[in-house]
Amino acid sequence: MALAIRQLSDADIARWDEYVNGSPQATFFHRAGWKTVLERAFGHRPYYLYAERDGQIEGILPLAHNKSWLFGNHLVSSPFCVYGGVVADNDKVAGALRTAACDLAHTLGVDALELRSMTDSNSGWPAKALYSTFRKTIDPDPEVNMKAIPSKQRTMVRKGIKNGLVSEPGDHWDRAYRVYSESVRNLGTPVFSRKYFSVLRDVFGDDAGTLMITHGERDVAAVVSFYFRNEVIPYYGGSIAEARDIKGVNDFMYWELMRRSAEQGIQVFDFGRSKNDTGPYKFKKHWGFEPEPLHYEYHLVKATAVPEVNPLNPKYQLFIRAWKKLPLPVANRIGPFLAKNLG
Repeated sequence: MALAIRQLSDADIARWDEYVNGSPQATFFHRAGWKTVLERAFGHRPYYLYAERDGQIEGILPLAHNKSWLFGNHLVSSPFCVYGGVVADNDKVAGALRTAACDLAHTLGVDALELRSMTDSNSGWPAKALYSTFRKTIDPDPEVNMKAIPSKQRTMVRKGIKNGLVSEPGDHWDRAYRVYSESVRNLGTPVFSRKYFSVLRDVFGDDAGTLMITHGERDVAAVVSFYFRNEVIPYYGGSIAEARDIKGVNDFMYWELMRRSAEQGIQVFDFGRSKNDTGPYKFKKHWGFEPEPLHYEYHLVKATAVPEVNPLNPKYQLFIRAWKKLPLPVANRIGPFLAKNLG
């Protein structure tokens, strides 16, 4: 039978996720739950395409339309996700999905179609070599994992332990949001809405969780992590300004997540993406993780060049410096209106 390209409906969600769970190419960010997250948390219009033949799914491509007067008009796989792009049984199916995505991009009249992939598609599309990801296999034995951390960062972990830091896993989404909102304000970035964190918890359930780091009775750091197959993905992490006076807070936080995850049988620690040669990029390298380049590829529609919607773009520097000076309540009130289009 001929290959058909269709859009995901509620009736097909279980089949979509079955395909994701069974494909080694797929990631947590290909799960159908992200369609609900994008709709409920941000009001974006998702277009989740799948290729079907004889009742069997042979490929998927999650997309969403992200349109903003400040950040442009794009069709992306997928907003707010570090990985995306086509997952398919073969090159022919992948090509059909890419063609369908291009057709949709022209119909919507976007500036560009962006596919965020972990591997090069060899399509010849314009690409942006801005990000790398950091993934590593971890051992069931905490001592093996501790010894695998280079000495400088291992010392920082031990300082965090010595300074009395305590980790607290569980359903602490409100506490995590308070820490995270202050952290991103201090970096000059608009914060996501509290609703977004609530939707993530509701949609992904036990596959999304929080880890709080406390010093005495004060929350000083937090990380929201995703779980997929045998992987843990620390995704939204941060610490408050006072944490700078306590040695080892961030190192202790990621160590505790790694330690607890290994004890639960998790085999892969996915440190996520960072912009090349930035502070977070170097931090992850110092932890003994090797960078793997991500392949963000573009089909240009109205745009004449690859979009540069990222903090390294000079036109955003004045905004970032000003944002760092905002009182936290003001930043938390205004931030979500801007952050919903930063995907």
